[in-house]
Amino acid sequence: MLNTAPSPAVSTLDKPQTNYRWVIAGLLFFATTINYLDRVVISLLKSNLEKEFNWTETDYANLVIVFQAAYALGMLAMGPIIDKIGTKLGYAVALTFWSLVGIATGFAKTTFAFGVARASLGLAEAGNFPAAIKTVAEWFPKRERAFATGIFNSGTNIGAVLAPASVPYIAEVWGWQWAFYITGATGFIWLILWFIFYKKPTEHPGVSPSELAYINSDADERTEEAAATDGGKVAWTKLLTYRQTWAFFFGKLLTDPIWWFYLFWLPAFLKAQYGLTGTAVSLPVAVVYIIASVGSIFGGWLPLKFIKQGMPIFRARKTAMLLYALAAVPVVFAQWLGSMGLWFAVLSIALAASAHQAWSANIFTTVSDMFPRRAVASVTGIGGMAGAVGGIAIAKLAGKLFDYYKGLGHIETGYYIMFIICGSAYLTAWGVMHLLVPKFKTIDLSK
Repeated sequence: MLNTAPSPAVSTLDKPQTNYRWVIAGLLFFATTINYLDRVVISLLKSNLEKEFNWTETDYANLVIVFQAAYALGMLAMGPIIDKIGTKLGYAVALTFWSLVGIATGFAKTTFAFGVARASLGLAEAGNFPAAIKTVAEWFPKRERAFATGIFNSGTNIGAVLAPASVPYIAEVWGWQWAFYITGATGFIWLILWFIFYKKPTEHPGVSPSELAYINSDADERTEEAAATDGGKVAWTKLLTYRQTWAFFFGKLLTDPIWWFYLFWLPAFLKAQYGLTGTAVSLPVAVVYIIASVGSIFGGWLPLKFIKQGMPIFRARKTAMLLYALAAVPVVFAQWLGSMGLWFAVLSIALAASAHQAWSANIFTTVSDMFPRRAVASVTGIGGMAGAVGGIAIAKLAGKLFDYYKGLGHIETGYYIMFIICGSAYLTAWGVMHLLVPKFKTIDLSK
């Protein structure tokens, strides 16, 4: 774990007179919560929709793949768009689009129409993370970025908690269509708040001069105005020449699919293993994502603690990520533990989901650690695309495995195989990233 980059002199900075940046983190949290609330509705309605449309496991996997393929393409498109038009407008356009599509899904009458709606949702939802990571880079110094990312990224878990607490009930009382109508409409509340409260740090009346100085306090970080003069948009072809881009690419390719698997198959696992359906899945699914939310915030806090103790930023980030990779390993025993009772399986999956969220808070932040602000959304999009491609592969594998072993009357074997893959992915990803970027280096795109 070699690293020669100096740690920023935190103790020499004056305490900011205002802390408006945390209001911005709250807005990112709310948007990410809505993003995942809209995304996971389908997993909680799987039983209803299988009856409505006569789906097999492979049919369901194909719908997951359609979403992920569109998400991958959206990541490639949304990153450069947001770098070009800015976070305020880019974020608003993306959320408006995915909210409208979420509502429209409730009107689907055929599997094909459902597939079109899911593809459109994937395309639009791809804007969330490039916009959020770029916003964090604009509003937070490097030492706080993992913590801020952990806070907004915990919205993925809150969205996944709110969904099982509401979607099955809505479906039972009003029908599955209303689950899409109501969750989709929630985005317009955020849109109003976004336009009321968001401006760039340099333009915001709620930001004091001392807070602005703190935001731009990194020695190697230029202000937004200076960054805007050094060439504007950066081509993908140039970004792909850097090992740092490929480290993020492979880190996301290997670990994002694991989260996709938990997201789309956890209710199905509870049904296959324990016969839970409808509102019965609400509590165990909520427990998994509540614990994962704690992991997201802790995952951002731990490297901040390391940095305050004098550890260089990059070393703190990689040390924390190694710990999170190790914490994900016990999920390989989830199937075996599950034979002793529901909550043994649920808690082992919850620990793994928590480790993923802690990992995610830091892998996103490696981009803003190494790249200037004007390239952050584009690099995030490249990595997000890789993660979605990995998600396609794991969805296809899961669908085939589960159909095969369901035919043999042993679907639990399919889950056993999948949990082994889930437990080993993070250590593999950490090793690849360390080989590609063993030492810290800030990219100078002007060269």
